[in-house]
Amino acid sequence: MTSTQSQRIPNGRELRTGPLTILIAADTYAPQVNGAAQFGYRLAKGMTARGNDVHVLACRPDNGKSYTEFREEGSVHRLRSHSVPTHEYFRVCLPWEIKKDISLLFDRIQPDVVHAQSHYMIGEQVIYEAQRRGIRIIATNHFMPENLNPFLPFPQWFKDIVGRVSWKDMGKVMGRADVVTTPTPLAASAMHRHAFLGKVLPLSNGIDSAAYELQEGETIERHEFPTVLFAGRLAEEKHIDVLIDAVAKTPKSLNVHLEIVGGGEVKAALKAQAERLGLSDRVKFFGLASDEDLRKAYIQADLFCMPGTAELQSLVTLEAMSASTPVVLANAMALPHLVRDGENGYLFRPMDSDDLAEKITRILQLPEEKRAAMGAVSRAMVEEHGIKKTLDTFEGLYRGETYEDHAE
Repeated sequence: MTSTQSQRIPNGRELRTGPLTILIAADTYAPQVNGAAQFGYRLAKGMTARGNDVHVLACRPDNGKSYTEFREEGSVHRLRSHSVPTHEYFRVCLPWEIKKDISLLFDRIQPDVVHAQSHYMIGEQVIYEAQRRGIRIIATNHFMPENLNPFLPFPQWFKDIVGRVSWKDMGKVMGRADVVTTPTPLAASAMHRHAFLGKVLPLSNGIDSAAYELQEGETIERHEFPTVLFAGRLAEEKHIDVLIDAVAKTPKSLNVHLEIVGGGEVKAALKAQAERLGLSDRVKFFGLASDEDLRKAYIQADLFCMPGTAELQSLVTLEAMSASTPVVLANAMALPHLVRDGENGYLFRPMDSDDLAEKITRILQLPEEKRAAMGAVSRAMVEEHGIKKTLDTFEGLYRGETYEDHAE
């Protein structure tokens, strides 16, 4: 183990002080685009900025042997991986191919703490190795078994079996951790019920909310037409087809436009749908966007919509809210926590394009000053999700704080 000092706290326990060597195990990581990958990057970057020695263990994004790259967020160790036939960019690591590499990495960097971002391939092997060596383990769950369904070409009864097995594995693997976290209370409750994990700490992924505000002296022109924005992975469980149908059902006189930012396996089908509905001139696909382009899209949009039904937190929704944007979100999973009905937006019935169209229309027909007031409420609501609070809490957990130190 690396040499760290300790500090005794009132209950007699000792917390480590000084720089830590942190190993973050990420089954999904940049250049993959999703909330878990983005969180892993921000976590690594934040911990490096605090003077810690940060290492990220992730799949390499292409074929080849394992290697290490040195990036702004820390040392990123890329493991040999394989493509998945049902997904355009997702990669998986096979346990028997990565086990030795993981053991050798532990020997070399001697981590003080490991932080697994899932219970799947890399996370599972890192947790087992850390437990074998007596190293402190923090585990965070960003996934629901339902997230796997679009990639399983099997009947629903078989997917249900896979879901039950995945929950069971989550409990078996993450139950070995010293502290288990997940982004929302709703997700923690699901982990209690299905994975039988007794203590799960709800801890927001956190965002830099100030980064999405207009800066002093900055001007960004708004769109000529009322514009709805979706940002995220173009996946089946996001139900972007419902959003496109809803735009088609808004009053023609309103001339609602839709911007879709992101890439994914259903992009071609969504483009075909827009063409079939005669919306090619009003539905624009922008593909993967830089952070700066995405920030601009948030600020320019009149309304942000997330129709997904498997969101554990939805970082893109929080980012849009940080840009003072009203929201219309599916009444599913964690999304209801981000809406004060009529104050910063509305919830709509999942999969119901008629209800979604009505809510979109209701907001876009408001006078500009009332939409701005809704956006201001969105901005105020995200303050509790500040990235500093998240990093402070995780660093405390790394140093030896417990679930009880943070449970309400």
